[in-house]
Amino acid sequence: MESYPDSVNSLSFEDSENDHLRMLIKNGELEEGSKFLEYMTNKGSMPDVIACTTLIHEFCKIGRTKKATRIMGILDESGAAIDVTMYNVLIGGYCKSGEIKEALRVLDRMSVAPNTDTYDTIFHSLCNRRKLKQTREVPDVELQSKCYPDVVTYTELIDATCKENGVGQSMKLLIEMMNKGCKPNVVTYNVLIKGICNEGRLDEAIRFLNKLPSYGCNPDVISHTIILHSLCSGGRWMDAMKLLASMLRKGCSPSVVTFNILIKFFCQKGLLGKALNVLEMMPKHGCKPNSRSYNPLIEGFCNEKSVDRAIQYLEIMVSRGCYPDIVTYNILLTALCKDGKVDDAVEILNQLCSKGCLSSLITYNIVIDGLLTVGETERAVELFEETSRKGLEPDIITYSTIIDGLLKVGKTEHALELLEEVCSKGMKPNLITFTSVVGGLSRKGKVHEAITVFSYLEGLGITPNAVIYNSIMMGLCKTQQTSRAIDFLAYMVANGCKPTEATYKIVLKGITCEGFPEEASKLWNELYSKGLVKRRADWCRMLVGSILKVMEKGCSSSPRTGLLSCWGCLKLKLPWRIKRPCSYKPVGGFGYDPLSYAQNFDEGCMDDDEEDSSRRRFSARYAAPSTSTKPLNQG
Repeated sequence: MESYPDSVNSLSFEDSENDHLRMLIKNGELEEGSKFLEYMTNKGSMPDVIACTTLIHEFCKIGRTKKATRIMGILDESGAAIDVTMYNVLIGGYCKSGEIKEALRVLDRMSVAPNTDTYDTIFHSLCNRRKLKQTREVPDVELQSKCYPDVVTYTELIDATCKENGVGQSMKLLIEMMNKGCKPNVVTYNVLIKGICNEGRLDEAIRFLNKLPSYGCNPDVISHTIILHSLCSGGRWMDAMKLLASMLRKGCSPSVVTFNILIKFFCQKGLLGKALNVLEMMPKHGCKPNSRSYNPLIEGFCNEKSVDRAIQYLEIMVSRGCYPDIVTYNILLTALCKDGKVDDAVEILNQLCSKGCLSSLITYNIVIDGLLTVGETERAVELFEETSRKGLEPDIITYSTIIDGLLKVGKTEHALELLEEVCSKGMKPNLITFTSVVGGLSRKGKVHEAITVFSYLEGLGITPNAVIYNSIMMGLCKTQQTSRAIDFLAYMVANGCKPTEATYKIVLKGITCEGFPEEASKLWNELYSKGLVKRRADWCRMLVGSILKVMEKGCSSSPRTGLLSCWGCLKLKLPWRIKRPCSYKPVGGFGYDPLSYAQNFDEGCMDDDEEDSSRRRFSARYAAPSTSTKPLNQG
């Protein structure tokens, strides 16, 4: 046993020793307090129960329930009078740490009779963990101990049962509760009303609400608001308005929350006129609108491109003594930026700062994105740098937004510096960030760097999406590395990323531009036959355009590709381009045989409803003689 200073040992009065114990506990020296308590009991001193209860509580608070139990054991061995409060503290500690079995073990070994608080502590813990079978047993155990469960206990049990087993079982508990002499209150009934609404039985909830007075309980504003909210969620706004009228007739005054639910619903549905009517009703019934009353209206006007009307209601809001919050300003700034009015947005942001209003990082992100959208990159960067000076640490959304903006204007070096800054700060770049970086590098022809970033994101455990794969394949195709692009396509499929139509379009264009238009055409038809691509004019335009570029570079064309280009120009209504492909001389002395290749082209370029009739017209015009097909004159 550790010895203590003589000044303490020499003291004969227990209150002095208890003072020292209290001081140790107050200073957070729990281990020393525990040792001193043991020292006191060994020498026969009687420790203060309140001080010991505090010590147990402090150990429980830091999760050291075993140590708290040891303190209880020391007291029990010393013969100290352990009261029910001390047991409740220990049981509460076990319950908070999730050790329900230990809590029940303490309950069984209590040397004093448990009280309602004892059972309620265990009961609440069981309810929170959805252990309904054990929870149901608690009221019965209480009754056996002549400790009667109160309305709070039963209400919690009914709530837990509603969530787990539905309203039917909860109604049985309500009857059981009343049979045992415990009268439900309005909170109990509100729990049941909410349960009925959650099951979608709104008409039944209204009937139950109307019956409450016959049960000796008048429904309150919360009872009505629960149903009103559910009616709005179900789109039954006319019934919601009837319920509001019923409330007013019965003298049950709606709260701000009640009115705000209606305003928000009407605004979400675009019924701004009805929302305004509800807003004007509020003062007449003793409710002062708050920012949550005005914000949906302001957002509704913004969504309808009526920013001026939104600003008008912002002014009305202020004139009525209701001051906008940061959510109000964010709504307005978002609308201004979408409308391209970034100067107005920046001015409002500056006014917020000058008035000492605390702007959120979301506010800055909105304006930065707005500036980048209209090409104001330099101003966006300045605002980005301002966030740190204002004590707002940029998050991954801020960085992703600014990096994407820089890459779109070709400032790849600056963007990569910011990406390094993100990583150095311990932030984890997300898929959006990497999509922007890979796309920007590929557009600038820096495919090697794009692939390096791609490898880095895979190393972070981030799964690349089709957009990232497509960006790299496009960069490879643009730099005449189509074979590598095809390898990348194989890697994409092997990693479980499904190619999109854009993926195939990129590869087909790459194959065509490298001088293999026939192969591209065959691959196109094969992809279509497998349902991987659709018949669309833009595919036709892409292939024809690529073939024309190949021909313009002096590459030879075959009869198949020449016809493909001619028919494509007709299909796309580009007759001025027809002479160009047709003027190229055929390879190997073969003439163009349109009929032979009509089907091949139709499969690639025609819509379903055009195919048959177009092929018939084509066949009639270029019908081949029965003996042999003569080549068309080359001119």
